[in-house]
Amino acid sequence: MSVKIALVGRPNVGKSTLFNRLVGKRLALVDDTPGVTRDRREGEARLGDLSFTVVDTPGLEEAPEAALEGRMRKQTDIALAEAAACLFLIDARAGVTPLDKTFASILRASGKPVILLANKAEGSAGDAGLYDAYGLGVGEPLAISAEHGEGMAELYNLLEPFLAEWQSEEDEEEAEWDDPLKPLRVAIVGRPNAGKSTLVNHLIGENRLLTGPEAGITRDSISVEWKWQGKDRDWPVKLFDTAGMRKKAKVQSKLEKLSVADSLRAIKFAEVVVLLMEATSPFEKQDLQIADLALREGRGLVLAVNKWDLIEDRDAAMRSMREMADRLLPQAVGIPIVAFSALTGMGTNRLMPAVTRIYIDWNARVKTPELNDWLQEATARHAPPAVSGQRIKLRYIAQTKTRPPTFVAQCTRAEDLPAAYKRYLINGIRDAFDIRAVPIRLILKKPGNPFAKEKRK
Repeated sequence: MSVKIALVGRPNVGKSTLFNRLVGKRLALVDDTPGVTRDRREGEARLGDLSFTVVDTPGLEEAPEAALEGRMRKQTDIALAEAAACLFLIDARAGVTPLDKTFASILRASGKPVILLANKAEGSAGDAGLYDAYGLGVGEPLAISAEHGEGMAELYNLLEPFLAEWQSEEDEEEAEWDDPLKPLRVAIVGRPNAGKSTLVNHLIGENRLLTGPEAGITRDSISVEWKWQGKDRDWPVKLFDTAGMRKKAKVQSKLEKLSVADSLRAIKFAEVVVLLMEATSPFEKQDLQIADLALREGRGLVLAVNKWDLIEDRDAAMRSMREMADRLLPQAVGIPIVAFSALTGMGTNRLMPAVTRIYIDWNARVKTPELNDWLQEATARHAPPAVSGQRIKLRYIAQTKTRPPTFVAQCTRAEDLPAAYKRYLINGIRDAFDIRAVPIRLILKKPGNPFAKEKRK
């Protein structure tokens, strides 16, 4: 496994900006507002020919354990315990603060190797803060600018000898843990305070993500790698915990817009999307919009109903939700609904079997001869309607893609085929080949006329 290097420091010193520069992508949200990062985020970093795992942490703050800031502090403590070394950031322009001194003493007591970075040191405005940093007692400070990339060569020189000690051990561990199967990417999405982080924590069996009664705690889309033990084999899974998505009209602040954009990006790159709804208020308009978005993106979709322990007549509630799902989401008839309580764990063991079934259907492939046999039966049972006195003929169909299943049919006057008949064909494919609850794309292509003469220029 790769060496973990933790980025620590008080809020708004530029940890997430440095994290993005090291991983080479804008993964972590960056804003001038202090305390943007609340969960710890891991990424594969490269600096020259050095590779390691960098961990972005919430800002170190002194606060009671029960408060949100105190729970954020626990995330940083866990990152410190797991890291082999720390990059301690201060704001060179603001100078050394009492909070910097407090946490410098914590780092000294931890016994972890520490590299002190005086960030925002471009120009001469950070000179005073750079000299003050010597008094923290954690080594000589290195002046950098995470935003502009200054000081990265010097940081390479400091990290190189340290990482070299771990290189041989990393190679051995990587050979042992190399898995030919890529992780199944599952995005947990929904409205704020639906219990997404609580669900992820229960699935992986640890308090990996920050949770609490406050709505909107999660801001970044945090990925967590996990291995689920299925009946037939172990499934490597990458779970994405996302920020809650409110109605577009209510999203006003720049930071919330960034969080929602990060959630949308997680949906786009996921393979299966788990839409988490509250049992007391399922199928709100926002839930349906998120579901429609996931299906339009071609993702597999599972409906998850949390806080099921609050429902008294569960049979009647499930029947009602099944009827609403088929009526409100006709583009994915038969979509699985899994009800559970993420807080108590009741019923959560049914979620991953539903996710893997959807994933298998999402990768379904149908043989061309079987497809064309079905097409002949379907058109014989219900022929395409005539348009302007002329018949529409469907001659040939083949599957061209999976993920999601995509079919191309040769059709005369393809542009005139009614949408209702196209839905009839799609639902027929679902029934005939048992492809349930995943988007099916049917492309109608007009066959070329071999006798048509080329137009003269």
